[in-house]
Amino acid sequence: MSRWRPCKRALFIKRLRQLDFEGPCSGTKHQFMIYEHHRLSIPSNSEYSIPQLKMMLKQVESIIGITITPDFWENLS
Repeated sequence: MSRWRPCKRALFIKRLRQLDFEGPCSGTKHQFMIYEHHRLSIPSNSEYSIPQLKMMLKQVESIIGITITPDFWENLS
């Protein structure tokens, strides 16, 4: 079983696209990605820490309705 690891912003966006998110689109303060009628803000830092990654993936889970495990996340690439 894998453990969570920090994630580069570009890789995070690439993996979200594999989950059928569109974007990133420009917003007022942050860029965001779109899934159907949901918006997910994408912070501008170049790498996301483990706590920040987990927080954003919890939002992704609630949007798409699946559980994202470290193994599932690592296999998206």
